[in-house]
Amino acid sequence: MAPSPRKAASRRSRPAPSSKRQQTTAEAQVKRVLVAIARAWQWGPSRVLPPTCRYAPTCSAYAIEAVEKYGALKGGWLAAKRIMRCHPWGGHGHDPVP
Repeated sequence: MAPSPRKAASRRSRPAPSSKRQQTTAEAQVKRVLVAIARAWQWGPSRVLPPTCRYAPTCSAYAIEAVEKYGALKGGWLAAKRIMRCHPWGGHGHDPVP
């Protein structure tokens, strides 16, 4: 007995694993790692060190929000720029994620 045309069509029309899906999975993994690093900072050294934050929200909270909103690449870049601005001659005050 020959397979029904419906079953034969469903076997042929299965999409091959796409690189976009793999890329999305890889970016999600990087995103989780970046958020985990920021959370580890919040739970570890920042609890022991005196509060010296020049900006609101803190750099780690900013990094988590930026990575969750924009993804690993752009969010990571925004977080890195924010950390580079955090020095005695830098700005201060409210600095939300764009």
